[in-house]
Amino acid sequence: MPYVPHSADDVRRALDAIGLKHEDALFDDLPAALRDPPIDLPEPLDEVALLRRVRELAGLDQRDTPSFLGAGARQHFIPAVTPRLAFQSEFVTAYTPYQPEVSQGVLQATFEYQTMMAELTGLPISNASLYDGASSVAEAALLAVRQTRREKVLVSRGVHPETIEVLQTYLWPLGLELEVLPLESLATPVPVVADDVACVIVQHPNFVGTLEPMPAIAQAAHAAGALLVAAVDPLSLAVVASPAEYGADIAVGDGQPLGNPVGFGGPSFGFMVVTEPLLRQLPGRLVGQTSDVDGRRGFVLTLQAREQHIRRSKAKSNICSNHQLTALMATVNLAALGPHGLREMAEGSVRRAHQLAHALRVAGGHVLSGDRFFNEFVLRIDRDPVVLRHQLAERGLRAGVPLPEGFGLGNAVVVSATELTTREDIGALVQALTSLGVIKGAVRPEVSA
Repeated sequence: MPYVPHSADDVRRALDAIGLKHEDALFDDLPAALRDPPIDLPEPLDEVALLRRVRELAGLDQRDTPSFLGAGARQHFIPAVTPRLAFQSEFVTAYTPYQPEVSQGVLQATFEYQTMMAELTGLPISNASLYDGASSVAEAALLAVRQTRREKVLVSRGVHPETIEVLQTYLWPLGLELEVLPLESLATPVPVVADDVACVIVQHPNFVGTLEPMPAIAQAAHAAGALLVAAVDPLSLAVVASPAEYGADIAVGDGQPLGNPVGFGGPSFGFMVVTEPLLRQLPGRLVGQTSDVDGRRGFVLTLQAREQHIRRSKAKSNICSNHQLTALMATVNLAALGPHGLREMAEGSVRRAHQLAHALRVAGGHVLSGDRFFNEFVLRIDRDPVVLRHQLAERGLRAGVPLPEGFGLGNAVVVSATELTTREDIGALVQALTSLGVIKGAVRPEVSA
């Protein structure tokens, strides 16, 4: 569709209709410093020079250097078949199609995605994905409020700090109360849940990698009539108990570990899987299997009241689409790996993370996490985490996600390892931290295979 600008008369009539004299008044709620900030742009380039500059910038991306970054986005093995199939022209869309008569392939792939997420979490009903892990947590809280007709939400400090910020953004305009539960020894203590609480939200493994006491928290929530929302790492479900096993009502999370590369924070997708009593409160799209007039299997969007899309005040949610392509990548990835391959990846991540933590301890590093962590842990350091991050980057290592002040641990970073982390990578990080004086480096640890 070509861009057709508004004429001066169009703009004038629109402003008259809403009672404003000029366009700038539309943005009076924004701070003045944000409305028209100075932008220092270079001189324009011709196409040849522009392509040369873009290649120079792309060359700055150190894609092959060891990475120990985690805290929500990690590098994992992605089979070549995943992008090969997902990027077929008929699949390259962010949307779930409305028209089943011309969209059976995409609808079937989405149905397969829902089936895989249900099998992974143990809960029966998955939607067709959401925007990201943070918005899926917020949508789960709103679902719990609708279902229980209560207006208070408990969230563990162990939930990703950025997710808690998104949760606050969702709940505040609705006048809903949000209480953050502090951690004890890097884990969430079993909370006292009052009868005005709609849900308890716990991330498992949590932001610092620790495994939470989920069965006990589920029991406490259910005893008070509240729901348990489990924000889970989908890869961890190959080796730890599923949300269904410890009694979660809603499982949510970010699907980045399932076949989506790390690319400056995205794109990824969020998932939500619920128990059957919550089906009618489920936000977003749901693809169902049916039969056509000739008895042939077909797929359609189902259980969708039209007002969800055209009458905002009646909607269960204002999530009106999903991240179809990235969810499809997860579907292809899971199919390619199979349950055994997924478990091997998860076990490899656990093994390498524990080997790294051991190597750092032996070399004098102050590892705060105990033995109950998945593939991330906390390392206390003697300097500003941001400074350390830059120092390691200068040595060709990506490591050290700063731990926010709200955790009360002072200067500390989250360190991660995956199945892609090698013995040489671990040795390089230990050596770099030793040369920087972060750890003593008294012993050069040997890392087993």
